[in-house]
Amino acid sequence: MSALLEKILSRDNMFAALDKVKANKGAGGIDGISVDEIDQYLKENWVDIRDKIRRRKYKPKPVRRVEIPKPNGGARNLGIPTVVDKVIEQAIVQVLTPIIEPHFSEYSYGFRPNRRAQQAIIQLLEYFNYGYTYIVDIDLEKFFDNVPQDKLMTLVHNLINDPDTESLIRKYLNAGVMIKGKYEATTKGTPQGGNLSPLLSNIMLNELDKELEARGLRFVRYADDCVIAVGSSTAANRVMATGKMDRKETWIKGECDQIKGYKTD
Repeated sequence: MSALLEKILSRDNMFAALDKVKANKGAGGIDGISVDEIDQYLKENWVDIRDKIRRRKYKPKPVRRVEIPKPNGGARNLGIPTVVDKVIEQAIVQVLTPIIEPHFSEYSYGFRPNRRAQQAIIQLLEYFNYGYTYIVDIDLEKFFDNVPQDKLMTLVHNLINDPDTESLIRKYLNAGVMIKGKYEATTKGTPQGGNLSPLLSNIMLNELDKELEARGLRFVRYADDCVIAVGSSTAANRVMATGKMDRKETWIKGECDQIKGYKTD
């Protein structure tokens, strides 16, 4: 077994992950085990769970589908893992985040340590102050539901190059979802609601960040919300036209539903 996976499964890291999950006090998954019951469950079962993970035999349980209404209509699909799987996912995140963070863009702010939405707003205001007052808005429609898993795992491999850990992450992507008591396979996407999902989404969207930086564009991204600031309507139209033309091959990667522009007040 790899040193990286051993670090994930280490006593200190697992206890830190358990404390984090318990502090969040989230809902339980399909097995019915609550945060209040997790200590006793892990005392009785952790040695077996850890052994299965080491032998690549562990199978995460399907997530429980929950629909959250959006303010503008429609619903956001959340996938609620079991508390056990939340703890394991959190343990993975705690070890991988310091490895992966240095590869992320200065201009992405969502789901990252010591970063928040207010910083993204301040950065955007700085663009406005320098005259970049035309906005191109990239709308990644249902991004979390449509992430191509093979592409994502290639990016994960490029960052960590650890087959044991990659195998465990892939199992979480393929765990499936229970919808009204019926199992459905998950061959694409990374379910919102899981502890791993924010990190994995940033790994995927970092490709967009790198392309925008390579093009010399001024942008701000918070999770799957991304805006580009330019100095004129001509520049905005050029960015929109190029994005629409290239989105299935380059910087939008086929994930962009709409590209629209507007002038700030």
